[in-house]
Amino acid sequence: MTAVPDSATTVDAPTTAPGTTAGPDTTAPGTTTDQGTPTTTPASTTAEAPTSGADTTDGDATTDQDAPTTPVSTRETREPGGEPERRDAAAGVGPTNEGDPADARTEEAGPAAGPPAPEPAPPADPEQALAVVGWRLHPGTLREEAPDPDELRRIRDGLTGKLDTALDNRSRARLLSLRSVASRVLGDLDDAVADARLAVTYAEATGELRRTALARARLAEVLRWRGEHAEADRLFAEANSSELPDRLRALLHEHAGRSCFDQGRLTEACLHFERALDLRQGEDGPLNARTVVALDAVAERAANGGFGPAPRSREQVLGTPRYPVATFDEEQQLWGYADADGELVIAHRYAEAQPFSEGLAWVRRPEASRWALIDTTGAALIEANNGYRAVGGFSEGLSWVSMDGKGRWMAVDQMNIVKIPPGYEEARPFRNGLAAVRQNGGWGAVDRTGTVVVPTRYHGLGTSLADGRHLDGFTSDGLAVVELAGRRGVVDRSGRVVVAPAYPTLVVHPVAFLITTESGRWGALDRRGEPLIDPVHRGRAEVTAEIDRLLTDASPVL
Repeated sequence: MTAVPDSATTVDAPTTAPGTTAGPDTTAPGTTTDQGTPTTTPASTTAEAPTSGADTTDGDATTDQDAPTTPVSTRETREPGGEPERRDAAAGVGPTNEGDPADARTEEAGPAAGPPAPEPAPPADPEQALAVVGWRLHPGTLREEAPDPDELRRIRDGLTGKLDTALDNRSRARLLSLRSVASRVLGDLDDAVADARLAVTYAEATGELRRTALARARLAEVLRWRGEHAEADRLFAEANSSELPDRLRALLHEHAGRSCFDQGRLTEACLHFERALDLRQGEDGPLNARTVVALDAVAERAANGGFGPAPRSREQVLGTPRYPVATFDEEQQLWGYADADGELVIAHRYAEAQPFSEGLAWVRRPEASRWALIDTTGAALIEANNGYRAVGGFSEGLSWVSMDGKGRWMAVDQMNIVKIPPGYEEARPFRNGLAAVRQNGGWGAVDRTGTVVVPTRYHGLGTSLADGRHLDGFTSDGLAVVELAGRRGVVDRSGRVVVAPAYPTLVVHPVAFLITTESGRWGALDRRGEPLIDPVHRGRAEVTAEIDRLLTDASPVL
């Protein structure tokens, strides 16, 4: 899936000149073929957003992650990436000298007045070359077109050459998914889907949210072109996490809208386009221009056949089961469960009833003081005589339960097999393979086997996100905010301290950590814990705006 960069620099373009040394990825020998399997070397669990001067050839480490690369206090006056700004056609796909964007939407720019400026030398690196391709967006199909197919084939050959020497999961995920972009636009959809599927496998092996989201989105766009819309829509929905940068989320909505357009789901398409614009708050010129093209196409199609079926919910797109919902009978003063249509499917017979989670719900009958576990038919999987006085909903296949209702929490599966023995004073649901637990007054985290991955030495473990949400545990990138003596820091899913607890406030931003000083001033650290924005701002919004300004050159090549 391709999208026009704000300038010559794009999210997947390497930020260093050819010849720099490889980044910090650990590689495993023996993985040299394009159709190999992911390496087994453990991947880093944090986004690698190097600060100014850091050498890297892993474009995803700095640009796929949509991360700023230069601290504000030391950056040069140019924007990140260092490339000059350029104007985009109304389709958002390539430079033009024409003043009327409407004309540029459907035809090439005319000759400029006066002698032509000398053309810049093409980038030597195929990733950089792909990043600056001036894509044309077809106003009828909303598909990208290459202005020079032969050049795009040469770029694809260059990506193949880089794949021959790429051994680590990150690089192979990036290069395979980029090669799928080139093949897709060239019309080689079988090759494109094969590369894209393998790229998703490698990306998922890294455990990195943004890398996986990009790989899934590129696969989804190939499937969209092949007419396999059900899987494409599902992949777009899976990729679009609220923990991603708004710029990337907007592009995911934009391309999901194009898939809905193909299917005649025009109202749903418009909702996606609207959401994309809302995320960028009208400040993304190329996105605005592409949306004009898309809405013109929607209007033309709607005039001929209407707006199509009603929009689907995210759950419908993902195929998520719709579990029965607890309902209360006022006369009997008992709880039961009804389906999505309001029909009673489990009779009112419970004094207490928890919501269904993963197809299971804890319930308590009036005559019992202990909880039982039922499935969606009302059949008991764990009887009340097992003695659980306190229970928590199932998450990732496990539920925390307590015999006395006060402590000594343990984790059981739906067959009532103890997976983590009792011993915790408090326990939070599992999220991304980890659960926050409290033992001897200190908070830490365990994995699903019960192994302590974060020592229970902290006074708190809970993550505040930049969008205002709070997580009981870890983010999708495997990061959690910990508190020690009133100061906050960050640990990753392995227990490694990324940011030492030293800040009164710490909020996880999609590409950074927002922090405050003792005086209440706001600043930011990068994902390595290094200074990014000096703590001189009066509010969080000022820091977020500064990060967005630093990211003006970082647009993903989807």
